[in-house]
Amino acid sequence: MITVLVVDDHPVVRDGLIGMLGTEAGITVVGEAGGGYEAVTKIADTAPDVVLMDLRMPQGSGVDAIRAVRATGSATRILVLTTYDTDRDIRSALEAGADGYLLKDTRRADLVRAVEDLADGRPVLTAAALAALTGRAAESSLTDREIDVLRLVADGRTNRAIATRLGIGEATVKTHLMHVYEKLGVTDRASAVRTAWERGLV
Repeated sequence: MITVLVVDDHPVVRDGLIGMLGTEAGITVVGEAGGGYEAVTKIADTAPDVVLMDLRMPQGSGVDAIRAVRATGSATRILVLTTYDTDRDIRSALEAGADGYLLKDTRRADLVRAVEDLADGRPVLTAAALAALTGRAAESSLTDREIDVLRLVADGRTNRAIATRLGIGEATVKTHLMHVYEKLGVTDRASAVRTAWERGLV
């Protein structure tokens, strides 16, 4: 069972996240906080596996809270969930010790998967966060073959059809897709295609 603490200064947002995660098998929400200062105390009291942390809050910022939690040596995984995706916000959060970075327009399924990934020790980053972390646009690191595969995925082709079209094995297609997901900071085909469309790759 993955335990989660929700931190956001908007009660409606907290209620929405708690209601959403509370219906997921394998996830239990153990608490909530409306600001960074309160969050540090709640994390110490509940020792959650994962914290969903807003960045900008009047009662202590998310970045300050992350620093304070990391100073205690806590192993809690912290996922920033915010509306801000500037390089400055992303770098501040990651340098403070955040383990993941997502935007609040993330789909429910992707958020649940992100919580599960973090609990298993896998980092979760949006394409913008990955770019800020590496200092370059994520898509610039895609190979020509990865872009070919991505374009065929956008056309609705199956892995088998892509393999036939490109003259490669199905396992190779899957490997290319895994690399695409990692570089774009996504976790599935639909998210990869959406990000590719937004960035003019397909």
